[in-house]
Amino acid sequence: MDPVGVAAAAPETGPGPAWQSKCPWGAPKNVVISCSLADVMSEQLAKELQLEEEKVAFPEVVTVAEGPFITGENTDTSSDLMLAQMLQMEFDREYDAQLRREEKKFNGDSKVSISFENYRKVHPYEDSDSSEDEVDWQDTRHDPYRADKPTTTPKKGFIGKGKEITTKHDEVVCGRKNTARMENFGPDFQVGDGIGMDLKLSNQVFNALKQHAYSEERRSARLHEKKEHSTAEKAVDPKTRLILYKMVNAGILETITGCISTGKESVVFHAYGGKTGVDDKAVPPECALKVFKTTLNEFKNRDKYIKDDYRFKDRFSKLNPRKVIRMWAEKEMHNLTRMQKAGIPCPEVVMLKKHILVMSFIGQDQVPAPKLKEVKLNSEDMKKAYYQILHMMQQLYKECSLVHADLSEYNMLWHDGKVWLIDVSQSVEPTHPHGLEFLFRDCRNVSQFFQKGGVSEAPNERELFNAVSGLNIAADNEVDFLAEIEALEKMNEDHVQKHGKKTSPFSSDGDPPIIYNE
Repeated sequence: MDPVGVAAAAPETGPGPAWQSKCPWGAPKNVVISCSLADVMSEQLAKELQLEEEKVAFPEVVTVAEGPFITGENTDTSSDLMLAQMLQMEFDREYDAQLRREEKKFNGDSKVSISFENYRKVHPYEDSDSSEDEVDWQDTRHDPYRADKPTTTPKKGFIGKGKEITTKHDEVVCGRKNTARMENFGPDFQVGDGIGMDLKLSNQVFNALKQHAYSEERRSARLHEKKEHSTAEKAVDPKTRLILYKMVNAGILETITGCISTGKESVVFHAYGGKTGVDDKAVPPECALKVFKTTLNEFKNRDKYIKDDYRFKDRFSKLNPRKVIRMWAEKEMHNLTRMQKAGIPCPEVVMLKKHILVMSFIGQDQVPAPKLKEVKLNSEDMKKAYYQILHMMQQLYKECSLVHADLSEYNMLWHDGKVWLIDVSQSVEPTHPHGLEFLFRDCRNVSQFFQKGGVSEAPNERELFNAVSGLNIAADNEVDFLAEIEALEKMNEDHVQKHGKKTSPFSSDGDPPIIYNE
């Protein structure tokens, strides 16, 4: 009997209760799907069954994105556009294959390779038929572009056997070890990829590089420390700020409002005076704090004004910038004191604390007095200012025995209808080796300013020099005049070297130079 027919003739179960047909303790009924022998031998059915098994085994199937990619047997080739696209795709793949061969031939075995990736028509992620010879480096644990570090020598001190023994003193081994040790240098020292290039450094070269790296590291540390402790920009470093805090806490100053002027050598701040006096003297209501910069970067020729000054010659030390700045502040304090005793309008000295000079403020309500360069005066006031400056220069030279050495319209203020002199830290005595040269330069600046201002009474620089100094040097031109000045300075310098005494290069009635002890 045919089993298929028997299975088909099986009686159907009649209607009954639901618990009888679905019993939880009963064995499940295997439903047998009948199929013919032709279906079993069908190849299409076999493919479908295989696909179903693959879906069960691999549930996550990556679907290919639909696009203009042209493959397979079902491609319609009746369209000319489709044929053109297929031919172009094939041409691009052949071109990329040729480009890869050229790239491989060009690079060879070199460690540094050149890529032609930008010239490819089909990028790797788009090219499905990529060469099997190419290796995806992201899938490998070993990076071929990362060079291996040199292996360490075992404790026995050599590697190999017989004639192929290599000791730790081998030139190649030592060179590679030195190259690897360069990675221990500081991060600011650029060493490059010496290991990748198989660079071999001798001990002499490595020691020189090591010494240079350490010296550069120490130098950068010194520069950073110098920048931290310098008063270059706004002249307020931690030490300066501490001194200002102490002045406020001591009651000398009530408050410091802000910066009012900046220069190449100092920064000036405005402050209100406190109730506590200094040396039994009341502090002015408004004060000017002149903070000298502790770096010589912006005023490098500062030592020219102080090292030849006999008052500070023995204390001058160019090696310590802070000491030079303190002497510079002390020098301005002494010069202002001399000018104040002579009755010359200038700031009044309140106190000196290291490199901070506290003076009276020339101005009102935090507004400083304008410079002579900035203020616009009428002809009468300009003439009045000229005669006042001429009288002040004569007083400064004869009574105070000083030369301003930087007198110009930028260092003169106009306040309360008269001229005030400021910035006398570089002022020197006439017996300075360059004192007369500084005086001639001041006379030139003053003469040119007032001549441009329309003051007809203002003489030239040579006449003004003779009027201030009283030397009465007769010369037809400026060159001869300067030669006479240099001769007087040389005479004074030779006399100091022989006798150790200062001479005054001028006399009142043509008498010989007056000699006085220090």
